[in-house]
Parts: sequence; C-alpha cells; structure tokens
Amino acid sequence: MSRPAIAAPLQRGRPPRVRKRYVVLAIVVVVLAVPVYSYVSTMLQPSSLPLGVRSIEWLRLHHGAWIVNEVERVYYNAHAPKKGGPTLRTLPKVGAEPLPAARAYAPARIAPVITPALRGEGTWSRSGPLVRGHAPVLVTAYRAQADYPRVVAYVAWLDHTRTRLSLVPGRYEPPSSLPRGPMEVPQSLRTHLLATFNSGFTYHDGHGGFYADGRSYTPLQRGYATLVGYHDGNVDVKTWTSGPAPGRDVLFARQNLPLLVDAGRPSAALQSGRDWGATLGNAVRVWRSGVGVDRKGNLVYAAADYQTAQSLAAILIHAGAVRAMELDINSEWPTFITYAKRGARDPVRLVPNTQQPLTRYLVPDDRDFFAVYSA
Repeated sequence: MSRPAIAAPLQRGRPPRVRKRYVVLAIVVVVLAVPVYSYVSTMLQPSSLPLGVRSIEWLRLHHGAWIVNEVERVYYNAHAPKKGGPTLRTLPKVGAEPLPAARAYAPARIAPVITPALRGEGTWSRSGPLVRGHAPVLVTAYRAQADYPRVVAYVAWLDHTRTRLSLVPGRYEPPSSLPRGPMEVPQSLRTHLLATFNSGFTYHDGHGGFYADGRSYTPLQRGYATLVGYHDGNVDVKTWTSGPAPGRDVLFARQNLPLLVDAGRPSAALQSGRDWGATLGNAVRVWRSGVGVDRKGNLVYAAADYQTAQSLAAILIHAGAVRAMELDINSEWPTFITYAKRGARDPVRLVPNTQQPLTRYLVPDDRDFFAVYSA
C-alpha cells in the first residue's frame, strides 16, 4: 500500500512584490521625514508672520524657490494692471494736517503727473509730533503714472536735522549668530519714536551686507547700494566702495542690490533684469518700496503697487531723490508707519499694507527694519 504524499510546508514571509512595496514605502517615509521635520519645527518657532507667508518663505529657502517664482509669475501676469481707464476721484488721506505756511524748510510740493490734480495731491502733511517747532516727518500721496491713473504712490520725507535713524536686526534677518537685540523698537526709545519702515531683501535673496551698532552681521559688498547712517546723525544712500567693514564714523549700513537712482537719474543697473526680484526681474508690476536722499541729505521713502524697478526709480526721482535704492517688494513687506502721539501711540499706516499689523515693529519682527526717532 503506497504512503500518501506529504504536502510541502508553507513558506513563511511575504511575497517578493509585497516586500518591495514596503521597502519603497520605507524609503518614501525616510525621504519625507527630513523636510516634514524641518517644516514643522520652523512653523513652531516664534514668528511675527502668518502661517501662509511663513510657509512660502520656508519653501523658498528649501529648494522650492522655483515653484514660488513660477506661481508668482502666473499670478502677476494674470493680474497685471491694464493701461488707461477712469482715474481716481479722490486720494487716500495721509498725514494729520497740511503744513503751516512758515517753517524752517520743507520740500516742494510734488508736481502732479496727471492733471487736473486731485485735492491734496503731492501736498506734504505732517504725520506726528513736532520737533523743535517743526514737523520732521512729512507724507503725501500722488498718482505717479499717466498710463495707470488709479495707481497711488505713497511718499515720506524725513528731515535729517530733526530725526535720527536706527537699523534694528530682526529675529531671523540678517542671518547671523550675533546678538539680535530686542528685535523691536526698544521700550526705552518709544517716547522719541516718529516712524518705522521696512528694510531690504533677505540675505538669501539679496546677499547684501549688514552692519549695525559696531557688529558686522554679514560683510559689506563693494558695488552694492547702501543706506548708511553716521554717528553724527547724517544719512546717505550710495554705492559702497570700501571694504567689508565700515569706518568708525559709521553707525549702520544696510545693502540691497545696485543703486536704483544715481545723480538724479535712473541707474544704468536698471538695464539688467536679474537684480530686481526673482519672479520676473524688473519687468513685473508688484508692490515695491525704495529709499533715497534728496539734495540736502534728507531721506525720501516711497512705495506703490504695480511698479517695475524703472517706475519706482521714476517715483523717487519725481519726489526729489538724487540717489536711491530699492527696499523690499511684494505685497507682504512694504511698511511705513507713523505715530501720531509720543510713546508710539496712535500708529497710522502710510503704506496700506493690511497683511502686517499696526503693531509691527512694536513687537519682535522676523526681519530687520528702520526706526526713526526725534533728534
């Protein structure tokens, strides 16, 4: 009688196809774990920015700049302003009240680009407390381009004889392990605070130098446009021609791109598109801000939506700047805030940036900025 066949024992373990799937899944988990950890840990750090803006900034810094740039390219092209159309009937109100007839010195009214001029267009108004009997910070608004009659430029003028400018490091900008300070307007100085405004590109985007209060956070670069403050209270915007560290007379120096305006004319550097923003160089119309000096050494700040680098240069020249540089761009960043009362009370936006609170710079901010004090 033949013995029955004995079945072969079942093989333990998973089929090869299943094992491969688990290996692939494990690799995917490992690959994603690093960026997920980086993103989550970054979002959990203290910040003054909303989650959406911080997420975009994180993506820029982690090899995703091309994605952000492409999305911005599509968005800005789709929302580019059309030439012509009806003009504005009124301008946004800026400043507290028109200047009195008698004062030590005031810049001339900004001549209208579009006629007839609207009420108050280009006329300077005071924006805060008087210093030695005169308003040291003046503001105005005007329509800067005949082809775009609904676009408004916002301009501020700072009397260098009655103000002192300070450069304040932010929480993450400039990128350095050196002491950050308060990252906001210090409480002890708010009695003298007149205004605050945004600085330039991040170091990742602009690669400019940063020097403040005896510390070199990033080396100063030859050929870069530089807003310089001196210990004697004077300020200047110029091309940096010295070495990576300034002389003893310099209080601060902040660099950003080449000069935008030089000798009262658009800079030759405007012919290059690569310097003026990663999305579409100097061709795309976005919010842009800039700062310059007039022929008497006073600061002129300007910001407007739907600007190219060339049109921003034209705004600054028309407002009296003989040398000027671009500051930050895109709708999140241009900020100019004045304070109607001493102690940083009653803050008022000159630039209508609702993505940033009126308390910006009165609490720790991620980016460096400028503070204007009475002298």
